[in-house]
Amino acid sequence: MTDATVRAKLLGLPGSLRSNSNSLAVLRGLQDALPADVSMDIRDLRLPLYDQDIDTPDAPAEIHAFRQAIAAADGVVIVTPEYNYGMPGVLKNALDWASRPYGKSALIGKPVLVISNSPAFTGGVRAHQQVNDTLLALPAKLLGGAQVVIGGIGDKIKDGKLADDAVLKFALGAIDRMIAAR
Repeated sequence: MTDATVRAKLLGLPGSLRSNSNSLAVLRGLQDALPADVSMDIRDLRLPLYDQDIDTPDAPAEIHAFRQAIAAADGVVIVTPEYNYGMPGVLKNALDWASRPYGKSALIGKPVLVISNSPAFTGGVRAHQQVNDTLLALPAKLLGGAQVVIGGIGDKIKDGKLADDAVLKFALGAIDRMIAAR
């Protein structure tokens, strides 16, 4: 696929570090189901803990690469689990790094779709709201309308990927709306 045939380049961020996490499985399922003119790079969130003392031009290389990946993307898809009624620390840490430098974050005005998931029927809605609140503070461009909240996630994953057709269709529709809104 050449740049001329690409409608959108997305960045997928799983809110979990587990190699077989449900959040990563959701992103992998979406990545496989995207139309041919949309690509998604999935990025690991293994970053040092945010520390303003090292948030300098000499910050660790992975911080610069993370911020550059956000800047290069046409939109960001964040998939978060819910840990103890909230967003995982690894995701909050990544958003803190992404929020800097103050007033110049690559997320300012960037289209972002948040998807939450949980084994519970509530689908991680509390974590979803926390991520939305953090993104609004930047301010990122959050997708309005129906939110993608996936309950009973364990029953929707097969071979390490989201495999529920109805959920995939709904989430792909949200991605399409996000791309159209940029």
